[in-house]
Amino acid sequence: MSTSVILSLVAATQASVASVANESAATATKVAEPSQMAAAASMLGGLILVLLLIFALAYLLRRFNLVPTNHSVLKTIAVTSLGQKERLVLVQVGEQQYLLGVSGQQVNLIDKLAEPIEIESTSFADKLRQAKLKQ
Repeated sequence: MSTSVILSLVAATQASVASVANESAATATKVAEPSQMAAAASMLGGLILVLLLIFALAYLLRRFNLVPTNHSVLKTIAVTSLGQKERLVLVQVGEQQYLLGVSGQQVNLIDKLAEPIEIESTSFADKLRQAKLKQ
């Protein structure tokens, strides 16, 4: 009789262990799904944030004219800030260069340069090529 009781207890224990294992596997599956959704939502939120940052920077570049344009006849060669709203601007029209004083209210011609000033400007691509050649 004791052997049959022990065997029934072992069978009951195995059944309860199997049911607990099935429940923990189901719970683990349920827990894994929300964490995957949270990771996907976090990744999507990060992507949206990066895209908004790119568009904001592109707007600022266009708004403050930080991208140089070489297609027009009138070119700004150099700008030096003198105060909060005052600047000296070197402008080239064709082959002639002019030094202008620019304030919040007006623009004054300071000098018409007899000899054009050559300012060496290297682009990022040129600097990258030089760095590759040094390696």
